[in-house]
Amino acid sequence: MNPAETLGNPPTQPLRSLFVTGTDTGVGKTAVTAALAQRCAREMGRVAALKPVVSGVEADGQWSDVEILRAASTPPRSFEQTCLYALDPPIAPHWAAAQAGLALERRKIRQFIKQQSAGMHAVLVEGAGGFLVPLGDNWGFADLAHDLQFPVLLVVGLRLGAINHALLSAEAILARALPMAGWVANHLQSDLAPGTLETLQRLMPSPCLGEIPFQAEASSVWRSQYLSLPACWD
Repeated sequence: MNPAETLGNPPTQPLRSLFVTGTDTGVGKTAVTAALAQRCAREMGRVAALKPVVSGVEADGQWSDVEILRAASTPPRSFEQTCLYALDPPIAPHWAAAQAGLALERRKIRQFIKQQSAGMHAVLVEGAGGFLVPLGDNWGFADLAHDLQFPVLLVVGLRLGAINHALLSAEAILARALPMAGWVANHLQSDLAPGTLETLQRLMPSPCLGEIPFQAEASSVWRSQYLSLPACWD
C-alpha cells in the first residue's frame, strides 16, 4: 500500500492496533512507539500514536513524550488529539492525579482512544511506566489494555534486571488472556548486561520484533529501520 495514496482516504482495511507497555519506566516506550508509528506510516498511511495519560511536565512547560508522539503520527496531531490527561508532577499518574484532586476516568479514556482512532489505518496507545501501574484505586493500565483488547507490545530496556522484569511482565499480560504481539529489545546504553538479550530470545513467550541499538539523539525514523510489524496484523 502506498501511504501517499492513503493519507487522504478512509481506511479500507481493519484498524491495526497495539497497546505499548514496558518493563519499567525509562525503558524507551515512547521512542519505540514513535519509531513504530513511522514504520506503520510507510506501509499503511494514517497512524495515530496516543499517550492518554502522562505525568511529569518539564521546565519548558511541555510533556516531551506527548510532543514526540504527536510529531511521529501521520498526519501530525495536536496535543489534545494525543493526550487526554496531562499531569504536572513527575510521579505515578494515579498519585499525581490524586494530588491535583482529579480522578482519571476509565470510560473517558476508552472514549478518547475510540474517537482518536477514527479514520486511522493504525493506532498505537502507549501506557506509562510498567504494565501494572495503577490509574485509580481499583484499576490500572492492565485493565485498560483488557478493555481495549488490543494486542500488547512489551518494550524491554536491556539492563541488569531486565530478564526478571520482562518475564514477569509477559506473565501478567498473558494471565489476562491478552494477545501479546511481541517485544522489542531497546539498548539503553552501549554496554548492556551480558547474556540478557540471548536469554530473553530463548525464554520470552512471544516474538522479538526488533533490537534497537543505542544511539544518543537518534531519530524515530532511524529507529524504525530496526522494527518489524507484528505478525498478528497479517
